Order: sequence, then structure tokens, then C-alpha cells
Amino acid sequence: MAQSKTSKTAVWILMGLLILGLGGFGATSLTGTVRTVGTVGDKDISVDDYARALQEELRALEAQTGQSLPFVQAQAFGIDRMVLSRLSTTRSIDAENERLGISIGDENLRQELMNIPSFQGLDGSFDRDAYSFAIDQAGMNESEFEDSVREDTVRSLLQSAVVSGLVMPDVYADTVIKFVAEERDFTWSKLTADNLTRAVDAPTEAEIEAHYTENQDRFMLPATRQITYAWLSPEMIIDQVDVDEASLQNLYDERDAEFNRPERRLVERLAFADEAAAQAAMDQIAAGTATFTSLVEGRGLSLSDVDLGDVTKADLGEAGEAVFLAPANGIAGPAPSNLGPALFRVNGVLAAQTTTFDEAKELLREELAADRSRRLIDTQIGNIDDLLAGGATLEELVAETDMELGTINWHPLSEDDLAGYEGFREVASTVTVEDFPQIEVLEDGGIFALRLEGETPSQPAPLADVAEEAAAQITADRTTEALKGLIETLKPRLNDGTSFTSFGFTANEEVEMDRAAFVPGTPAEFLSEIFEMEVGELRTLDSPDGLIVVRLNAITEPATDDPEVTALKAAITAQLSSGISQDVFAAYAQALQGMYPTQINQQALNAVHANFQ
Repeated sequence: MAQSKTSKTAVWILMGLLILGLGGFGATSLTGTVRTVGTVGDKDISVDDYARALQEELRALEAQTGQSLPFVQAQAFGIDRMVLSRLSTTRSIDAENERLGISIGDENLRQELMNIPSFQGLDGSFDRDAYSFAIDQAGMNESEFEDSVREDTVRSLLQSAVVSGLVMPDVYADTVIKFVAEERDFTWSKLTADNLTRAVDAPTEAEIEAHYTENQDRFMLPATRQITYAWLSPEMIIDQVDVDEASLQNLYDERDAEFNRPERRLVERLAFADEAAAQAAMDQIAAGTATFTSLVEGRGLSLSDVDLGDVTKADLGEAGEAVFLAPANGIAGPAPSNLGPALFRVNGVLAAQTTTFDEAKELLREELAADRSRRLIDTQIGNIDDLLAGGATLEELVAETDMELGTINWHPLSEDDLAGYEGFREVASTVTVEDFPQIEVLEDGGIFALRLEGETPSQPAPLADVAEEAAAQITADRTTEALKGLIETLKPRLNDGTSFTSFGFTANEEVEMDRAAFVPGTPAEFLSEIFEMEVGELRTLDSPDGLIVVRLNAITEPATDDPEVTALKAAITAQLSSGISQDVFAAYAQALQGMYPTQINQQALNAVHANFQ
């Protein structure tokens, strides 16, 4: 008996020590003695609020991405810091409300609670049981929930007080609308060497050399990378692939719907309540007192409502025979349909398409051979990887495999052969001389490995290679200058409104052009220049083959009484006012955070995070 009492006493002592030992853990757990993860002024950020907000953010992110997000990754994205910052801002506003003495009172709180749909019964009145159940499900008691409602409502009051009256002046919306909706009328003409009475002088060799020397930036060769590569594409080994007749026949059978398409018809269908109504409508069409279109419109329908598109005979069921006997533009019926008796109009006949096996054989052989070539390459990748890992050079790789060796002076604009593949371009742009060749897969199933031999910086092309280009540039510059001189002599008359055609120029008249318009045959900055001009002003713009002369004829302001303009102005004002309000309140909230510094309990944060691992 004494031994039993001693055993029980020892057990209780051990239990007491265990409870004391675990007390420290309780301080940093969600159910321990510490209830806050931080304070803002004298306002606490509770462990439960932080955990709940963090859980909501994680669920929202998972719903957005469609996949579960590990908490470690969420921390890497800064989700925990964002949630804590948001709660800190909220509590700083609560601290300021308390300092200002702003409160909603019990009666207003009661009204807020009764207006929450989740707490209302079927008859729309407040349901006490629903209220208690919802709060319990949220892990809160009534006092905590009501305090949160008070604080949320008061925050809204403070925010409204801060941003109320912030409305953008009308002049801002007017300026935006004017910029977007203003229109220009103008006349323009493109002038070339053909408009000159005398051709410009051809440049001499000395002038070409001088132009080349003074404008070497116009004759630069791109920086290149000297690359050696080993390459294997499906086309290179397609002769090694055997495609038997049975495989071709199986593929042809699988794609029978592609090669053999039955006759189809473009059909419209108008259904009726019964056979008598359908026949009466058909009699009207036969008598010429109605048309299929008038019958459709008489029912308040449009032709798109009765359009069946292109259909096969089988698609029409019992009506198929009658419809496919009707000629193009003919009407069949009444005939049965899934909507009742109907009239069918045939708008077109699409003939049956038949491609025999013999006709499709070569196409199928190429596709099947290419597919098998890609699979054959796949089987070689492992062996080639082993050769490279064993120290084989690209030259040795070519000797032992089906790969072919090549070199290229590669630059970002290269497009020949292998350089046309995006996979090759990506590796070629980043490889270094220290990198060892490794197998990469191309978009078409081919493979390659490459080695960087060296790099050549950008440099001027030899004069001999660009002499003709330099001469063309000189001629173009001289032509432009001569055209400008011509326009200068004609300016007084052009400014007086003389028609462009009076001088033999082609006059292109453009009206009601806004900033988003595009005029073919003009440079990209053409309309931007026009919108800087005054009415009657004349300007010239350089073009690749000469000169463009333009005269602004009229400026059309947006119609202020246009309902669309009025609605657009209201929308712009509302949007900008909302944006300014948000910016002002964000600045106010940031100032409050400075007034009420946040103190964080890192141990409590770590405990919350541990529950999300």
C-alpha cells in the first residue's frame, strides 16, 4: 500500500515538472501564454488575427495560381511580411482613432451587425443562432467580433474624412479628352528625285571615302562570336528510317476524317410550332408573297439566329435527304428537326473532298519518317552525353556519331541554318570559352552542342564592301536638301493656300485624323509632328526616299455636348479622383506608422510560422 502511494506521488511530481518545462513552449505557441505577435502604439496585433490573415492570403494565392504553395516559398515571396505590414497599418489607424476619440456607439454597432447578410434568417431579420454559429466558426467570441466590427467601421469613418472632397478639377479631364479626341485635317505630299527639274550630282570617289570616314557609325558590322558546333537534325537521318506500308495505312485510317470529308451544305433553319404553320410559310414563299428572310425577320430573329453553319447530311437527321436534294439558294421543307417542323434554306454547297491512300502516301511517309527520326535521335542522346562527359571533342563526336560539324560567325541577327533556332540562339548568346560542350535539344527534335572559339567586336565594314551604300546615302542626302530648297522657294505661295497640285505634287487629303491614326507611306513620327502644328502651318519631314511636305488645314475640338464625351469625362474624373484618394490615404497611413512604431515579437511570429510548415 505504501509503495502504491509512493508511485502515485512520483507520477504527480514528474507531471508537475513536465508542465513547468513546457511552460516556455506555451509562450510561443498559438495556444500559449503570449497572445500577440506585436504591438502598434498601445494596440496589439493578436496571434489569431495574424494567423487568420496569413491563412487567407495563402488561400487567395493558391486560388490564383491553381496549385498548393509551400509556406517556405510563400515566405520567399514576402507574403508573411506583406500581411504583417498590412496589420501594422491597420492597428496604427486604430491607435489614431482611439487618440481622436472616434467611436460608433452601441446603437450603430447593433445596426451594423443586423445589416450583415450572414446573420440574417430566411425572412431577412437578424438570426441570433446564425450570428453565434458564424462567430464560433471564425474562432472568435462575441466580444472580440464586436470589437473588430467597431474598429472596422471607425476606420472607414476616418478614411472617408481624410479623402472626402478630393475631386479632380474638370480641366484635367478636359485636357485628357482633348488630347485623345482632337482631330486634324491636313494635306500632304511625298516628294522624290522625280520632282526635281535637275538630277543631283553623283558623288565622286573622294566624296564617298570622306562620307564613309565621317559616318562610320552608319557602316558598322555587328559584334560576332566564332562558334564551332556539332548538329543532328531529323532531316539528316531521315534516309535511315524505314516506313512500312502497314504503318502508313494505319496512319491514313486514323486521319480518315481529314482526308475524306463528305459533302456539306451551308444551311439556315426556321422552325415552326406545327406542320400546318410550316407548310403555310412554304406556300407564301412559293407564291412570292414572302421570302425566307422576311419570315425570319417577322419572328423578331436575325439570320445569325437561324444559321446552322456547314453541316453534313447526317447532322440534319431526318431532314438530311430533303435538304441535300435542294439546290444552292433553294429552300427545302417542311422537314422534321429537333425544334419541330422547319424550313431549310441552302446558301451553298461544299463538295465532298476525297484524298486516296495513294495520294496521301507521300505526305504521310514524310510525317511518319520525321517522327521516327526524332525518336531515333532521342535514343542517341544518352550515348552522345557519355562521349562528351568522357572528354570527347566536337570533332571526335562527329566522327563517332551521325552529327555534322559546322562553324558560324554568330550575331543576334543571324538566321541561317542552325542560327534560326531559338534554342541555339539562347545558348550561343551566353556560352563562354570556359564552358564545355553539352547536348541541347532544338524545337524540331534535333540536337546540337557548341564551343565558343572567340569573339570579334563591332567594327566598320571595309569601304569596298559599302561603297555603293555610301554613294546612295550621299545621293539621298543631296536629294533631300534639293527638295527642301524647292519647297523654300514655293513657300510663299503654299502658305497662301495654293493647291499642291499646282506645282505638280500629288495632294493627299486626310480628314478627321486623331493621334491613334496611321497614314501609310509616312514615318512613325508623322502624326506627332502634325499635332504640334498650327492651322495653315507648312512643314517638311525627311523620308527615306525624299521629303514629305504637309499643311494643316483644320483642328476639330471634341464635341462637349456629345453624350459619349460627357460619359468619358465623368469616367476619367471618377477614376483619377479615386486614385488620388488612395494615394492621399496611403500617405496618411504611412505617417501614422511613424507616429505609432511597430514592436514585433519574433518568437511569437516563429511559432505561428511553425504551424504553417
